[in-house]
Amino acid sequence: MILVVAEQRGGTLNRASWETIAAAQHIPGGVPIVVAVLGGSGGATTAAAQLAAAAVHEVVAVEHPSLEPYTADGFTAALQSLIGQLNPTSVLFPHTYQTRDFVPKLAARLDRALLTDVTGTKPSDDGALVFVRPMFQGKLTADVRPQGPAPHLVTFQIGSYRPDAAARGSSPAPVKTVAATLDGASVRQRPDQPYQEARQAVDLSQAERIVSVGRGIKGQEHLSVAQALADALKAELAASRPICDAGWLPMERQVGSSGQTVAPKLYVALGISGAIQHLVGMKGSNVIVAINKDPDAPIFEVADYGIVGDLFEVVPALVKALNE
Repeated sequence: MILVVAEQRGGTLNRASWETIAAAQHIPGGVPIVVAVLGGSGGATTAAAQLAAAAVHEVVAVEHPSLEPYTADGFTAALQSLIGQLNPTSVLFPHTYQTRDFVPKLAARLDRALLTDVTGTKPSDDGALVFVRPMFQGKLTADVRPQGPAPHLVTFQIGSYRPDAAARGSSPAPVKTVAATLDGASVRQRPDQPYQEARQAVDLSQAERIVSVGRGIKGQEHLSVAQALADALKAELAASRPICDAGWLPMERQVGSSGQTVAPKLYVALGISGAIQHLVGMKGSNVIVAINKDPDAPIFEVADYGIVGDLFEVVPALVKALNE
């Protein structure tokens, strides 16, 4: 059995949870899948009802007052108990900020192997499950076979699978609500509200449309050109690393290996050459549109649609057409 741990906040699912369900469904062998979602009273149950649409064996809502809001201590203790009860062969998570915080602690508590940022799976020659993950900022991929006893803990890179690739069942999966085995006194953290650096701070991994700018924008004063296109598309504005390093946009708007990994339905790259460090952060996008005056720019190798031209001429024309 494979256990997928979904992520929710206030009853709203992180859409990367659906990506991880899709990853589990693509694992060869037809192994039963159980999806667990943790939270306080109400939030986990609401999210579990949404997850029941997936073609899975069962959905488990794990509830306890100390699981809302999230703490690493609370989630580690609750999942340690749940994993002991279910005895899965693998435990899969979306590679989010939250899982990066507590899953290493959980792996150490269980004394089990942890693989992070996985992008795919395949069987080995002897039928064992092998995980594929990028190495050296995406320049190479490695086939990794975890050692040691099960369960192995695995986080899947955002964008490796599309949320809509998760198969839906012909009827809702059974949902079970269980009380977490957890001593509230053991939770040492007392978190405040989620930190937001500025009003425009955004989790780009949840955006359906993104307009991203690179060096081709030439100066901070020209960001309004990209913002106009983002407004017309009802998209979020993002950037490659040089733009954020220069302070033209805040760091939470950076896409790439040292920024956020995104997989929107539409990704528009304006004046971005396409260095590997940027590509690994957005190559999972459904549709990629690149606008660059250099016909040999690497971004065109991953783009679904490419326009070779001056963005200062092309973008205003696009905005005009969209607004009409």
